[in-house]
Amino acid sequence: MRRASHFPPLKPIPVRAGIGLRAPHVARILAERPAIHWLEVHSENYFAAGGAAHQALERIRTDYPLSFHGVGLSLGSVDPLDRAHLKRLGEIVARYEPALVSEHLSWGTVNAEHWNDLLPLPHTREAAALLAVRIAEVQESLGRQILLENVSSYLRFQDEMTEAEFIAEVQQRSGCALLLDVNNVYVNSVNHRFDPIEYLATLPQEAVAEIHLAGHTRKAGLADPLIIDSHDDFVSTEVWALYEHALTRFGPQPTLIEWDARIPPLEALLGEAARADDLLQVRHAEPA
Repeated sequence: MRRASHFPPLKPIPVRAGIGLRAPHVARILAERPAIHWLEVHSENYFAAGGAAHQALERIRTDYPLSFHGVGLSLGSVDPLDRAHLKRLGEIVARYEPALVSEHLSWGTVNAEHWNDLLPLPHTREAAALLAVRIAEVQESLGRQILLENVSSYLRFQDEMTEAEFIAEVQQRSGCALLLDVNNVYVNSVNHRFDPIEYLATLPQEAVAEIHLAGHTRKAGLADPLIIDSHDDFVSTEVWALYEHALTRFGPQPTLIEWDARIPPLEALLGEAARADDLLQVRHAEPA
């Protein structure tokens, strides 16, 4: 199995806060070129060969570093890896040369039927071994190390290890890097009643190469606490506090503000990014 150390190093991306590129903001970004340190796009939105989306991204990439974030590879499925999907991903990676390419530690395909969701995996050694093989296939195909993101979940399996232990084992077996979604850690810590600080301490310190922040929805009127990873609001106070712990544990890392529903004016995303950037700069300035 080809290890990550044999792949070219990840391309430089500013260790600053970026935002997700969303359709309502594209025209304004093209016209005004606001001060954004980097942009993330969803890979599958660019699988078509041409069109307005590609025309815009070709122009945007001249001024902004890019990260490609996928949602459809279904790495945890026992179905064969979708070679057509992987081929299209490889084509756009070659075309745009993004600094980072990431996917999710999840599944969404069974019997060749794709579900439009990021479904959680059982935290077992069998699942970790399956993921490691499939991640290695993707890295080999793309000729680069990829980042894998922890996902939110609303149920528990008969697990053999904690979520953080599972992610650490997948990373060790596959040689991938990690995209730490701090909001998802907080959501799961409430839904499944674990200590998020202990979770961060379990992850391999050197493997985290990017961080995500997002808003969530706390459901009211239920017997047990439940939080939905909705990506439709400002980052919560609790997630900001956990982000500071993450920066202490993993050091300053490129940080993305995700906002995918009820998308607000661009200023709201830029404001959240500025807050994250302030925390990054404080961490940069602290003595080692």
